[in-house]
Amino acid sequence: MASTKLKDGGRTYRAEMDAQERASRDEIMALQTRRLAWSLKHAYDNVAHYRKAFDKAGVHPSDFRELSDLAKFPFTLKTDLRDNYPFNMFAVPREKLVRVHASSGTTGKPIVVGYTQADIETWSGVMARSIRAAGGRTGMIIHNAYGYGLFTGGLGVHYGAEKLGCTVVPISGGMTERQVQLINDFRPDIITVTPSYMLAILDEFKRQKLDPHQCSLKVGIFGAEPWTNAMRGEIEDAFDMDATDIYGLSEVIGPGVAQECIETKDGLHVWEDHFYPEVIDPETGAVLPDGEKGELVFTSLTKEAFPVIRYRTRDLTRLLPGTARPGMRRMEKVTGRSDDMIILRGVNLFPTQIEEVLLATDWCGGHFILELTREGRMDELTIIAEARPESWDGRGLVDHADRISTHIKNTIGVSSRVQVVAPATLERSLGKAKRLYDKRPKD
Repeated sequence: MASTKLKDGGRTYRAEMDAQERASRDEIMALQTRRLAWSLKHAYDNVAHYRKAFDKAGVHPSDFRELSDLAKFPFTLKTDLRDNYPFNMFAVPREKLVRVHASSGTTGKPIVVGYTQADIETWSGVMARSIRAAGGRTGMIIHNAYGYGLFTGGLGVHYGAEKLGCTVVPISGGMTERQVQLINDFRPDIITVTPSYMLAILDEFKRQKLDPHQCSLKVGIFGAEPWTNAMRGEIEDAFDMDATDIYGLSEVIGPGVAQECIETKDGLHVWEDHFYPEVIDPETGAVLPDGEKGELVFTSLTKEAFPVIRYRTRDLTRLLPGTARPGMRRMEKVTGRSDDMIILRGVNLFPTQIEEVLLATDWCGGHFILELTREGRMDELTIIAEARPESWDGRGLVDHADRISTHIKNTIGVSSRVQVVAPATLERSLGKAKRLYDKRPKD
């Protein structure tokens, strides 16, 4: 569990909770059972894809009587969403949709999600709850640096912040200099941003010779990419603030599916009154007991426009008992995705494992990329890490690089070449960080 800084003049923090946050585990499970029965029937009756998928699997919504029965129903995959582009996954007439988002479609047909007015109210509510659990309060100023374009992050945060009664200062990614200006001018209490982009903001503070310790930020709500507790420590120490984790997927609703509570910072409590989580074996699809690591799966309990039944997220985590919100289970911080995994000479590796090693040093500021190449028949991994200005020797910190390479070999089990480059060399994240560059021949 990470310690809580609560940079607010020494005022004692008191959690503010709604009725569902205070509910017992039994009360939440009873509510889930009722809402799951409705959601399965709603999807079956109104979405041709679900009717066909359920029939093919030989199950009917009436077969659901208790929570464990959900395992009888088929998974929903990202390909299912693309195959039903643009409107065929919706359970309401198009005229009932008040908002539609489409992904960029760079990997094929876009993913399309949408919301009724009631869905927007639900989304606003869980996001407001998330901000409050992170330490946000009515009247605070929020600097919202999640994207406002095709993706759902910025607008989801915006809905919740306004519902909570905060003052929102929105800004798009990539305007780092302007962001630092607005942080200094408006003195926000909270920032919502990806952790990698927060490092770019930190660089800009230093470039402008500003002390990040003196800025007004008390809480950061970070998400949209896997990150480690080492990265949390880097950000918290730099800004003297609390960094909490948020989780959400556009396919499930957007940000606000789960949130880390500031008083414990021990993983994200899933808002189980609206979203039912499972963890499965990614190879077999079997449901794993709580506490075992696997792929996260979500079923929506209250969504009207775009219900999702057992949606495979590809995020790897495990479910744990609730702490700050005992009726709701926690999911461990996501530090890897099944499609981020690198298999290098038979060893499974995630970029966050490298992040953890680099941030344990005193010479790396957190900016790094991984390059995969092939020499003959052998795959090769090169780690390109950027030095802190005060540590740079102009020659590549060769001894440090060799030590990291040896450490990775001894602890993770993969051979790698570590190349340390000068400060301000690597491209900065303007949203989600791109860590891996696969330069192997496509044969």
